[in-house]
Amino acid sequence: MNKKYLPVFLPVRSVIFLLIFVLGSVMTGRDIDHISNCWSIAATLVNVGTVLLLVFLARKCGFNYRELINYQKGRTRAKQVIIVTAVVLLMGMGGMFLAGFLCYGVMPYLAPMMIAPIPVVLAVINIPLLPVTTALAEDGLYLGCGVDKIKNKYAAILIPAFFFALQHCFIPTIFEARYILYRFLSFLPLTIWLCWYYHKERDPLPIMIGHAVIDVATVMQIAATSAIPGFYDKMCGN
Repeated sequence: MNKKYLPVFLPVRSVIFLLIFVLGSVMTGRDIDHISNCWSIAATLVNVGTVLLLVFLARKCGFNYRELINYQKGRTRAKQVIIVTAVVLLMGMGGMFLAGFLCYGVMPYLAPMMIAPIPVVLAVINIPLLPVTTALAEDGLYLGCGVDKIKNKYAAILIPAFFFALQHCFIPTIFEARYILYRFLSFLPLTIWLCWYYHKERDPLPIMIGHAVIDVATVMQIAATSAIPGFYDKMCGN
């Protein structure tokens, strides 16, 4: 397989998440909105599948996963990790707050389905799993198969960033235009910056660590709403 074809896989996660929630709704007989709380479990499973796909594609192209993402041991400095993590947190939260204001007229807006309770055991197990697998899967796909493999400088940043943000419109899938726009706008500034930074530095580790840190905050909130009675309603202002 020629590595120049790897960018065609950029939409794969958007398609998979869309299918998971549509088929999940059909199979359970529940409205798609009512299964949105399981998004974090679905995301971990899709992440594992994505990493396996990336390993397979890398081997088909004659290299391994580390080479796919251009990882070089000992290259990353602590200062880089701190700076990138801070930027990820600021842009991630700032993007969500701004998108919430633009789409819902609320500052800060909290999308309730993103921290909805799930079975406590699953919530606890997912605390380490979701952040780690998300960093490996998303950054591996959009940076390794996108930024690294697209020749044009601007296309190498904007095309992967677009699909990086787009996938969040289907995590979870809810067929409501304002919600889809909110999710897309929430992540687009951050994904553009991440793709730009990686194109400039070619070092995935600070991005992966920063990415994992912001996801830890999310899974901790889900664990809290799952374990503490009434906490979800309090977080949602009910």
